[in-house]
Amino acid sequence: MRITHLETQECIFPDIVKSKTRHLIRRAFLAGWLLLLLVQLLCLEAVPISIDKTKVKEPEKKPEEPPASVDTGLHYDRYLREVIDFLEKDQHFREKLHNTDMEDIKQGKLAKELDFVSHHVRTKLDELKRQEVNRLRTLIKAKQDLEGGNDIAVDHQALLKQFEYLNHMNPHTFEVEDLDRLIRSATKDLENYDKERHEEFKRYEMMKEHDRREHLKTLDDEERKKEEEHYEEMKKKHADHPKVNHPGSQNQLKEVWEEADGLDPEDFDPKTFFNLHDTNGDGFFDEQELEALFTKELEKIYDPTNEEDDMVEMEEERLRMREHVMNEVDSNKDRLVSLDEFLVATKKKEFLEPDSWETLEQNQAYTDDEMREFEEHLAQQEQDLNQKAFDLQKQRDELERQQEQLNAQKMELQQAVEHMERLKSQKVDPPPEVLEIPAVESQLHEAQQQGHDPAPQGHHPVPEGHDPALQEHHPVPEGHDPALQEHHPVPEGHDPALQDHPAPQGHDSVPQAPQDIPQEHHGQENQDQAQQGLPQTHDNIPPGHNIPPVQGQNQLP
Repeated sequence: MRITHLETQECIFPDIVKSKTRHLIRRAFLAGWLLLLLVQLLCLEAVPISIDKTKVKEPEKKPEEPPASVDTGLHYDRYLREVIDFLEKDQHFREKLHNTDMEDIKQGKLAKELDFVSHHVRTKLDELKRQEVNRLRTLIKAKQDLEGGNDIAVDHQALLKQFEYLNHMNPHTFEVEDLDRLIRSATKDLENYDKERHEEFKRYEMMKEHDRREHLKTLDDEERKKEEEHYEEMKKKHADHPKVNHPGSQNQLKEVWEEADGLDPEDFDPKTFFNLHDTNGDGFFDEQELEALFTKELEKIYDPTNEEDDMVEMEEERLRMREHVMNEVDSNKDRLVSLDEFLVATKKKEFLEPDSWETLEQNQAYTDDEMREFEEHLAQQEQDLNQKAFDLQKQRDELERQQEQLNAQKMELQQAVEHMERLKSQKVDPPPEVLEIPAVESQLHEAQQQGHDPAPQGHHPVPEGHDPALQEHHPVPEGHDPALQEHHPVPEGHDPALQDHPAPQGHDSVPQAPQDIPQEHHGQENQDQAQQGLPQTHDNIPPGHNIPPVQGQNQLP
């Protein structure tokens, strides 16, 4: 019985051992699995792109956060984006927009759908248009004032061109014509935008070459030779770079996939690549998203720390690459690359076996004839500027001369004022004898001018036919006959002899003149005599003394 029990224990023991061993192995495996999971989690935090990126996943759409609009570079870019944003808020217009191809949009078919847009959207579009019209008018007015103030002819056609995308005849409401103008203008301007950038780069390159040549003219033979050798050395150093892949080819995209995305080039998938680099998630590659794909290729050629590398040339190279890809992939010419267009392009022979890409140093931006015309234009500009500077200098000299004359006149006037002030402060009233001589001379001069003989000293000239007895008399000493006093005018035909005043002894009565002498005339004469300091007339005349007659007057009988 005991043996049987021991045997039983021996039989059971291996099962227990196996069970415990199995349990330990399971725990160890579970711990190892947890450790591996922890390591993977750490790796997921360290690496920005998980290994699951190779699987195709549709991007999550967030309608509450629409993709940011791309700057088109147009001067009315803000107005264009605001109009599009508000139109897309209308459900009907948004559906038409996504279902209309580019050719129909260019022909104006989409603009007609504006009549079916909600009233709220139309009101907002009216407000946007009024703001844009006011903005343009303000800018154009400022430009006109600036150019007009500098005597520069204003190019009215160029100013009106800035209104092409607006119906300025109706500045208050946004109509179908406004949307059609906006679409056509934006399309045309965007097509010309790249062309203008190429022309600007060409002028930049020619100016750089012109400056280099002008600098060489200032050097002697030895320094010029060294400068030429340095220039050739920089050109060779710049051309010495790794091979540049054809833009948009499989090799170029795989290089981005591997170096920028950190993925295995063997797992390259065009659809996944498109979703990874459609940064705004709108289902299209726009121009900026395409240009971002060429950064790795451009870094092979250009380094901002190198003397021989020009960053302006790098941006021109980027523009050339983007234009090339757009021409090959954008089949509907809407300046956007859709997913379908991208997938179709990856199946072409040019994608798998592309030609070599020629960089800028292999294609000069300008010809010799263009360089010659450019330098002639610069010479003409320099001549015009020199002439203008000469004219301005002449105007400056003339203004300085006029200013000196004004200063001299001002100085003379100031001295004259000071002299008069000194005379005024030192002035003493002269005696009457000093003033008598110029007064008499003035009377003689007036008499000669009027054709009369000069009157005796002490008498003023009187009108023709006037009796001297009627002249104004000043007060006389006591005992003087009152007949010599001042006589006032008498009525016509009245005989002064009949007056109650007795005639002085020995003095006959004098008949009155037929004219009335205004009293104010006598007063004026008295005033003139008082002002001129003349001696009073008929003063201190003894009684019975007749007034001597004056030639031309009636004499006493």
